[in-house]
Amino acid sequence: MPLGKPKLKTAIMNLRVEPRIKSAAEKAAKKAHRSVTSLIEVLVLEYCEKIGIDTAEITQLETRK
Repeated sequence: MPLGKPKLKTAIMNLRVEPRIKSAAEKAAKKAHRSVTSLIEVLVLEYCEKIGIDTAEITQLETRK
């Protein structure tokens, strides 16, 4: 486990998806030894990087609020 300040997860997302999407996410997470939440975080961050969104900049803006 990385040293330093622990991540605080304070935002809640509720989503509705087709049962096959949920099942696929659960299977993918299990195969990657992750939780579904962790898998979704990784996928969103990778997608943002792919399309040119700087998530570090977003984090800085959110912490200033």
